[in-house]
Amino acid sequence: MRPTGALHLGHYHGVLKNWLKLQHEYECYFFAADWHALTTHYDEPATIEQHVWDMVIDWLAVGINPGSACLFIQSRVMEHAELHLLLSMMTPLGWLERVPTYKDQQEKLKERDLSTYGFLGYPLLQSADILVYKATSVPVGEDQVAHVELTREIARRFNHLYGREAGFEEKAAEAIKKMGKKNAKLYTELRRKYQEQGDEGALDTARALLEEQQNITLGDKERLFGYLEGGGRIILPEPGALLTPASKMPGLDGQKMSKSYNNVISLREDPASVEQKLRTMPTDTDRVRRTDPGNPEKCPVWSLHQVYSSDDTRAWVQEGCRSAGIGCIDCKGPLIDAIQAELAPIRERAEEYTQNRNLVRNIISEGCDKARDVARQTMTEVRQAMGLDYRQS
Repeated sequence: MRPTGALHLGHYHGVLKNWLKLQHEYECYFFAADWHALTTHYDEPATIEQHVWDMVIDWLAVGINPGSACLFIQSRVMEHAELHLLLSMMTPLGWLERVPTYKDQQEKLKERDLSTYGFLGYPLLQSADILVYKATSVPVGEDQVAHVELTREIARRFNHLYGREAGFEEKAAEAIKKMGKKNAKLYTELRRKYQEQGDEGALDTARALLEEQQNITLGDKERLFGYLEGGGRIILPEPGALLTPASKMPGLDGQKMSKSYNNVISLREDPASVEQKLRTMPTDTDRVRRTDPGNPEKCPVWSLHQVYSSDDTRAWVQEGCRSAGIGCIDCKGPLIDAIQAELAPIRERAEEYTQNRNLVRNIISEGCDKARDVARQTMTEVRQAMGLDYRQS
């Protein structure tokens, strides 16, 4: 996540609630993408550090658990930058220029000079972020699927260029023997079915078989994944997009909640400010007087009821608004209570972390160490594959 400072309810409902679920289902890496922040705001470096710490505190406050997920800062793991550099050597320029968000963001941010390599290359940096951990799944929204597809293409090209090591066929044959007679026979048969008949089921079964193997090294396993598909060794696995459910969190004006629209409620916002914002948010413009019937479908308040209210409360709103049985302040009452109840424990935990900055820094330091260990292993393999592993003979 790019560090933009304190987070709001849009971040919570759109991303963080999904992270809370994923951290118990996968081995997760969540990082503050401070280098990515520089791709568009390279002229505003003074704010980045504070934004990073504010964001991390909000992660912890909502329940992201450093015991379940690895939390770190991108620029503290230099392997991201090294892999980005090496991938830039073999990534065609046209691949970056055709990324949908490239021209789209230039249009949206016309006030900024984005004619920089950093901005053009940020999708490649994203690819390095993913591939350095050999990620199998990347939680993204619909608008980011193209970035994951680019990463798959880059991994495919890398493996094609550098996976055909000397003696690959012989090493693959030796690795098959290490699987044991029964598994070796099954792997060979599944490989034949896939390569001769295009049997996708056989491919999936063979992949699952390789994942279960305990008798072969990681390097041998990567060779056999590549040998299975008729290519070379799979050094950088192709990740898949794990679609994040679309956020249903509207802003105070009915648009998407965004700081640029000035329609947000922050996760740590003062209770009085939250209540004031909700009480004064716009309603159905056709309902001028208390006695005028209204239409919830035209009212931004109704959008919030769809997120926070029960079926009974929503039915009460529909009936009361359309009949003028309730006023707009009455309608907002249950929302104020629900949002305050959601934010209260987040504020409390955030205050604890704010008062104990050393704990936050230690959590990030440990996460950086863990991320670095994994990234270093990948980079050792990448350097070897690219002929950059200079060992004395």
